[in-house]
Amino acid sequence: MSLLSFARNAAALLALPVLLTACSAAGTESAADAGPPKAGGTLRLGISSAPDCVDPQQVATNASINVARQLVDSLTDQDKKTGEITPWLAQKWEINADSTVFTFHLRPGATFSDGSPVDAAAVKTSFDGIKALGTKAQLGYGYLAAYKASTVVDPQTVRIEFSAPSAQFLQASSTMSLGVLAPAAFTKTPEQRCQGNGLIGSGPFVFESLKQNQEIVLAKRKGYAWGSSLFKHQGEAYLDKIDYKIVPEPGVRTGSLASGQLDAITDVQPVDEPQFTGNGFSENIRPNPGVVFNLHANTTRGVLTDEKVRQAVLKGVDRAEVVTTVLTPSYKAATSILGSATPLHSDLSQQLAYDQKGAAALLDADGWVPGPEGIRVKNGRQLSASVVFSPVFNQNRSVLELIQQQLRKIGFDLRIEQHTTAETTQIQLSGNYDFLWYNVTRADPDILRGQFSTKAGNRSKLTPGNPLDVALDAQSSTVDTDKRKPSADEVQKLIVDHAYAVPVFELTQVVALSSKAHAVDFEASSRLQLFDAWLS
Repeated sequence: MSLLSFARNAAALLALPVLLTACSAAGTESAADAGPPKAGGTLRLGISSAPDCVDPQQVATNASINVARQLVDSLTDQDKKTGEITPWLAQKWEINADSTVFTFHLRPGATFSDGSPVDAAAVKTSFDGIKALGTKAQLGYGYLAAYKASTVVDPQTVRIEFSAPSAQFLQASSTMSLGVLAPAAFTKTPEQRCQGNGLIGSGPFVFESLKQNQEIVLAKRKGYAWGSSLFKHQGEAYLDKIDYKIVPEPGVRTGSLASGQLDAITDVQPVDEPQFTGNGFSENIRPNPGVVFNLHANTTRGVLTDEKVRQAVLKGVDRAEVVTTVLTPSYKAATSILGSATPLHSDLSQQLAYDQKGAAALLDADGWVPGPEGIRVKNGRQLSASVVFSPVFNQNRSVLELIQQQLRKIGFDLRIEQHTTAETTQIQLSGNYDFLWYNVTRADPDILRGQFSTKAGNRSKLTPGNPLDVALDAQSSTVDTDKRKPSADEVQKLIVDHAYAVPVFELTQVVALSSKAHAVDFEASSRLQLFDAWLS
């Protein structure tokens, strides 16, 4: 019987009614019972979509990042608990007063998989190469927006300069998007690297094979000995190979894990979570840092030009009901526009409390009166706006349909428009939307500058020079956390106070593991880090 047919049968059995229980993070008990980590074996990992590319410098989707992260090392790493930036390829660094010059001192002995050294010249070639990709470097393009040049100071020292303050670059240097590739990789075209051809990194795994829409295989890098200071062990990775099986259908993924044909799966859906909270299974759960799922308002469109209307919508969304009705206890109601796992997150839960009466009072005072079918009207106009979304998260439509019902209680008509991811991107770029529904992952508050600054994404369509712009620029000018925090707090407060966006819930990564799989863990951006993973 084939993997898919066997898994479908198993999924059907698992679809029987189960008692909902709260999910706990990372099956620590089974890991402890299994004894010390062991080397060897192939981790069969089911992922929900086919990576569109495996070049770390070009990818942006979760599926692609979860593959590409294993292939490259970064200059720095980020502690997922504290947000602190720690050594990896760079042993230490200096930053000038206005955060425009970063000097990195590289550790000796690191090499790429072709044997060439990870030196200052290689770092320069890699960063110049990312900049040359332009928008093909989907995440790196933003991180290096003000990149001016890299200079080889000596073989182990590289100086990276920016044309404007770029405090965010220190955190960006820990991401896979700015992972360092060997100079030889740049003799290949971006398209070739996307398919793994010439993909030469210094990471703990190397690219082995890709079968389109079926699987991607990575193999252990022999002799690897320069892991991040945050890794749980040093030396080579434990696993011999990682075999990413592409299994889009959630029921097939869960069935394949239950039947023993996979060792772990990503993107466990809320309805499937209870199946893996016992019986030898465990779950590893971590909320995504960055911008939470939200209704981002275009303040130049229709009724959303009225701040009182936007504030009423913000009060009229019952975030707790969204989590308890559509999602699971693994998910968190938004307490800010930034997720709680983001460094410098502000707790604005009081401002985001559900307040149906307060929302109605705002609309009453603003002249919106009850109209046909309970939808308010004012000067002959209905209180109505549309939201554009794509089903990148399985529960998006269900969440929006519940919000639609909640907002009807205050007389607001939310129209739901589903599009493909590509269509949604075009709509966003054209500005032809009322609300956008999306989230963006990054473990740094500067992610807000990309979405809200009039010098960047400006999804709210604000006027340049507004107070939010000032605060966004201020938080980007220093890496000193104590100095940066007040402006980061101000950014979050302004967004919520003016309801430029309506935060709803934090996206959460849920990975289910069989009793054989251990330490399938996350880095600070809630992407998979498999260096410490092992099989019993």
